[in-house]
Amino acid sequence: MIQSRASEFVINFPSSFLTIMTPFSSISMFLLLLSFTTTSNAQLGLSTDFYGTTCPDFETVVKIIVGNVVSSEPRMGASLLRLHFHDCFVGGCDASVLLDVIGGEKESEHNMNSLRGFDVIDSIKQQVEVICPGVVSCADILALSAKESVVALGGPSWSVEFGRTDTISNPSATAANAELPFATDDLPAMISLFSSNGFSVKDLVALSGGHTIGVARCVRFRDRAYTERNILPAFAQFLQNICPIDASGDNNFGPFDVRSHNVFNNDYFLGLTNFEGLLHTDQLLFTGSGTETDILVQMYANNEGLFFADFAAAIFKMSRLGIEIAGTGVIRKNCRFPN
Repeated sequence: MIQSRASEFVINFPSSFLTIMTPFSSISMFLLLLSFTTTSNAQLGLSTDFYGTTCPDFETVVKIIVGNVVSSEPRMGASLLRLHFHDCFVGGCDASVLLDVIGGEKESEHNMNSLRGFDVIDSIKQQVEVICPGVVSCADILALSAKESVVALGGPSWSVEFGRTDTISNPSATAANAELPFATDDLPAMISLFSSNGFSVKDLVALSGGHTIGVARCVRFRDRAYTERNILPAFAQFLQNICPIDASGDNNFGPFDVRSHNVFNNDYFLGLTNFEGLLHTDQLLFTGSGTETDILVQMYANNEGLFFADFAAAIFKMSRLGIEIAGTGVIRKNCRFPN
């Protein structure tokens, strides 16, 4: 039986960011904190201190391992954040994306030869199993690893609830292809996809800000570099240098945020306002025509504190999608295989 209690959603910012927040963003944060001080998490069987007595060192283990890995390879921070997103958007936050099974999510178009960080999750799981065998779920490890990755790269911290279990269902590459956005989607399709998971347009734009870190392979942005017109010419040339038109550089990487792709900040949005979006779906968020997404992008470009607050709220919401709690899932011994 899960022991659960109400807990507060809390966002913690580096002190340097608090000094730049406008009165509007301060009010926004207050309302945000108020709206998440609820008992709904208890109904889900989640709490921030779920492992307080059964595995009190769990959070420390994750913080140390993720911090060390991201320090030596900053790109891994983006990879771990993406793992959490791809897990939650396909059937809920149930660690299905980690399973090595035929026809599983790893074999989808979105994930094959693309998702990374599985070895980091394995390392965390192995160490946690030594100190607390059979207690901590792989789904909870994914959720906390995403937060610690953002923090390690200079972004906000937020409260992470625990109590998820790991799915016993067969994951599906077909489901992953249907439930994750493609780099060629149009904006209405993106809005519809996010709306089907309970996310607003603001959530969509805020979560897209996760592209302030990380890179994408040439095959994801070649068409944009050579054929799209809503792109800064100098940036298009930069991408063409990375990604030759003859397909010889398919596995070359381009940064989502050309200014600071190893730092979690609001530079991604600054880039969009300058028509430096890496993917087609990135630049769709800002057209310069005053749309709802235009306004949000401009707000986040001007106010990093507001972006941090809205990103943390959106990923907190995401981390509760379709969770498996006690009685509906298991605690895997190895995150890659069913028990």
